[in-house]
Amino acid sequence: MNNLNDPPNWNIRPNSRADGGDGSRWNYALLVPMLGLAAFRWIWSRESQKEIEKEREAYRQRTAAFQRDLEAKYHATISEGRRAMAQLSLELEKEQNRTTSYRKALISQGRKLAEERKLLEQERAQAMQERGQVQPLRSAYLSCLEEEEGWQGRAGLLLKELEDALSERQSIYCSLLLPRSRRLEIEKNLLVRASTDPVAADLEVAAGLTDIFKHDTYCGDVWNTNRRQNGRLMWLYLKYWELTVQLKKFKRVEKAILEK
Repeated sequence: MNNLNDPPNWNIRPNSRADGGDGSRWNYALLVPMLGLAAFRWIWSRESQKEIEKEREAYRQRTAAFQRDLEAKYHATISEGRRAMAQLSLELEKEQNRTTSYRKALISQGRKLAEERKLLEQERAQAMQERGQVQPLRSAYLSCLEEEEGWQGRAGLLLKELEDALSERQSIYCSLLLPRSRRLEIEKNLLVRASTDPVAADLEVAAGLTDIFKHDTYCGDVWNTNRRQNGRLMWLYLKYWELTVQLKKFKRVEKAILEK
């Protein structure tokens, strides 16, 4: 009886026979699939490696292109920012130079008016001494001065109205929300007032207003709520008109005294 656990020609025994019988045949039968599997794995590994390298190179090229695009946009943004800063610095320097020139001119005019006032006072004192009528001239001076107080009062009210209107006009000019039409209306009303009011005409207010409307472009901080922080040229003109009122008052008094 055959042994069911070891049927003939079923078990693989590599060296069962010296002449290379059934055991050798089974050894070759297993070797062929193993070699095929190894070859398949080798080919698959090479193809997979090629695909990986291909995808890696494509990713590298996309990354390089994206980086070049970002660098180009960055340099363009930097260049545009530098150009804007240079233009802004140039405009700011021009505005500062223009404002400095106006300030120097008005300061010089104010000094000139102060010197003229001082000379007038000296001449008036000398005239009073020469006439030998100190007391009568003093009385006449006080009387004329009192008469001129009315004109000076009207001039003071005019300057206060000008200050309020110019402050409102400059606030509108510096605002991004208030309508431009309102500013133009204020400028028109001021010019009409300057051309019809005798006191304004005497102070030559119209020329100053035109200069202010044309050149006073200064504004305070963005969050500024104080009207006195806006404008520069307008405040110099208001001071100049105030000094002019004082000077003209003394000139009027002097003329009245000398005519007596």
